Formats: sequence, structure tokens, C-alpha cells
Amino acid sequence: MNPVFLLLGALSALIGAGMGAFGAHGLKAVISPELLAVYQTGVTYQMYHALGLIGVALISRQASDSRLLHWAGWLMFAGILLFSGSLYLLAILNLNWLGMITPIGGVCFLTAWLLITLFAAKIIRASDHHSRYK
Repeated sequence: MNPVFLLLGALSALIGAGMGAFGAHGLKAVISPELLAVYQTGVTYQMYHALGLIGVALISRQASDSRLLHWAGWLMFAGILLFSGSLYLLAILNLNWLGMITPIGGVCFLTAWLLITLFAAKIIRASDHHSRYK
């Protein structure tokens, strides 16, 4: 298991839960409903990808060669910082130019999931190959 991704996933979930509570209780009366929705999107994606990081940590426990998972984990964490982070700052500070950073985080998320998909396909191919020649 990769304890770094377990730590980053748990920490991201902790911060995501706190950010969600802050948005629901602290920002509700301060920012517009549109910006609150932007903020909430950041929370939602942070929480999903925090769980994804924990999944990467757990899956890597079974992997003999986990380079794909290693990169997937770092890209997922970068996505949290860039995607969710830019949405939080955009909503709180109302700086629209931060919206240019958000898609970079989204590409990090997509690439991370692609690497996990490739890892799974590699496992299936290896399993299929072994079952044919037993």
C-alpha cells in the first residue's frame, strides 16, 4: 500500500468536509448563489477524488508494478489542488481569471482515471494470459 496516497486522500477528505461545512454555513449569506454553486462543485470533486486517492492507495497494495497508480495518485492530488482550489478561490474572491486554471485540474483528473483504467486493463490481460496457459 502507498501510505502517501492514503494520507493525502484522508487529508483531502478532511479538508473537503470542512470546506463543505464552511460553504454551507459561512458563505451562504456572503456570496451569490451562483458562486456558491461553483464553490460546491469544488467540494464535490475534492471529495470524489479524495476517495479516489484512498482507492489508489489500497489498489497499489495488490500491485507488483504500480507506476501507473503512482502517477494516477499524483495527478489526482494535483487535480484537487488545481480544480477544487481554483474554484474555491474563484468563488470566495470572485476572480474570474482563476477559471482558466480549473480545466488544467480537470485534465489531471481525467488523466489519473485513464491511468487507473490502463492499470486495470493490464491486470486483466495478464490474468487472461495466465489462465490460457495453465
